[in-house]
Amino acid sequence: MKQNQTLETTLLVIGGGPGGYVAAIRAGQLGIRTVLVEGAALGGTCLNIGCIPSKALIHAAEGYLKAREFAGKSPLGISVQAPSIDIQRTVEWKDGIVDRLTTGVAALLKKHGVTVVSGWAKIVDGKTVEVDLAEGGTQHIHTEHLLLAAGSKSVELPFLPVGGNVISSTEALAPKTLPKRLAVVGGGYIGLELGIAYRKLGVEVTVVEAQPRILPTYDEELTRPVTHSLRKLGIELYLGHSVMGLEPDGKGLRVQDGAGSQRVIETDQVLVAVGRHPNTAGWNLDTLRLDMNGRAVQIDEQCRTSMRDVWAIGDIAGEPMLAHRAMAQGEMVAEIIAGKRRAFTPTAIPAVCFTDPEVVVVGLSPEQAQAAGYEVLTASFPFAANGRAMTLESSDGFVRVVARKDNHLILGWQAVGKAVSELSTAFVQSLEMAACLEDIAGTIHAHPTLGEAVQEAALRALGHALHV
Repeated sequence: MKQNQTLETTLLVIGGGPGGYVAAIRAGQLGIRTVLVEGAALGGTCLNIGCIPSKALIHAAEGYLKAREFAGKSPLGISVQAPSIDIQRTVEWKDGIVDRLTTGVAALLKKHGVTVVSGWAKIVDGKTVEVDLAEGGTQHIHTEHLLLAAGSKSVELPFLPVGGNVISSTEALAPKTLPKRLAVVGGGYIGLELGIAYRKLGVEVTVVEAQPRILPTYDEELTRPVTHSLRKLGIELYLGHSVMGLEPDGKGLRVQDGAGSQRVIETDQVLVAVGRHPNTAGWNLDTLRLDMNGRAVQIDEQCRTSMRDVWAIGDIAGEPMLAHRAMAQGEMVAEIIAGKRRAFTPTAIPAVCFTDPEVVVVGLSPEQAQAAGYEVLTASFPFAANGRAMTLESSDGFVRVVARKDNHLILGWQAVGKAVSELSTAFVQSLEMAACLEDIAGTIHAHPTLGEAVQEAALRALGHALHV
């Protein structure tokens, strides 16, 4: 590829995250000439500084916690000497997983004939992009179809800028050393996942949340076991508190409650985790004058923007900001460009919080179903009555089903408990296949598994649960 010589293609994808690379791979499979531009590492936030490394850190932290418990009096009869952790080796292990995955993405793109350009894209017009190449120089690319998959960025607080003792999730996932004390600003899933991991690694953790409870977008019954777990772990919660700023010496975080009373939380490091917003600034996207939905690019059910042959997928198109949504959208856009008839109309998209315990939400909650005008049946089955949960030493939590009262059509599932993320596939599949309570209740579930709680919730909604 010669610099300053315009590269011609059919599809140009800006962003190599889950949405962008899946779109490019599928387009390559379909014989579409495709170029993908990525300024950082392939895999985007999810593979490099998000989903994958955070789960790796969570796993390592859980292992270290268990080792410390075995150094005490374990009911399992296991005993060890005082364990320690080399956090640099932990980070190296995490990085190894990330490297294998990103290398795999690169290999798949090459296998399917996708040209990858390393650099930062700037929009010239709806058909042309200029790339500041990572190796130096610029490259112009002309395309028939432009796919925007630039993802999202962490929200920064002007009065608490990242730097020094203030870190974002990116720095939290690659610690060189562990602080003695960590204050987490934000009680959503990012802050709690990392806060719990750090606590299990032996750090004193405080969580500050402006809302009166953690995970405020989920209903209180669902988040109550998580709150209980946080307190059991020794995580201090300041709910209904606003952050005022960092103390001059950087060793204290000033917070204020709803009554205006202030206090200082002593801390060595502050993790800001107050959400993410679409990455729409800084690369001339505004020159296209696309219709917007707040900070997000507005799209229709085929991920088309207001400009012909310009598409947008994933976080840049707003909520829900989930990697699996972006992947599904990317695959669909490639197929539409190839001439297939497609639309993005999923019945439900699962959302998972990898807290301890985990939380899964698929479809409508009881309140949402009622607000939509349905008369509903709801039933929960507790993991306290599930044999497999007991053998995993985790019987907190439950599975809850929401169904229409008239025809028993399932409208939603919610679960909280150990490893319930693995139940999300069963939940979303039942909704996509328009299953009724009788379908789930009549399906033989393997014993002993956590999945039995899914069947038992359906049975309970029908009035004849077997084990509760």
